[in-house]
Amino acid sequence: MSKEFEVPDKVIYVCTGSKCKKKGGKDIGKMLRNMIKDMGLKGKVEVVKTECTDRCDFAPVMSFQPDNVWLHHTTEEQAKQAFKDHILKSDDQV
Repeated sequence: MSKEFEVPDKVIYVCTGSKCKKKGGKDIGKMLRNMIKDMGLKGKVEVVKTECTDRCDFAPVMSFQPDNVWLHHTTEEQAKQAFKDHILKSDDQV
């Protein structure tokens, strides 16, 4: 029996290219994954690690879809706020 291919409602792309990773991209991605798990949003929201987005001068870079919001020089605090603004704002379960 094959699994169903699930498509999340929202996706957060986090650059984990060398500069973004060094400046906190990997840790931010991990933090966001934990928030998704803790809030019971697994399957609805997904964090996708990307390789270099060619925006190394702005590291770490991340994007919230489908809102098409891009963050640069992102701190953990900014990532948490963006999560609230772009993931939780339209989720009635939270």
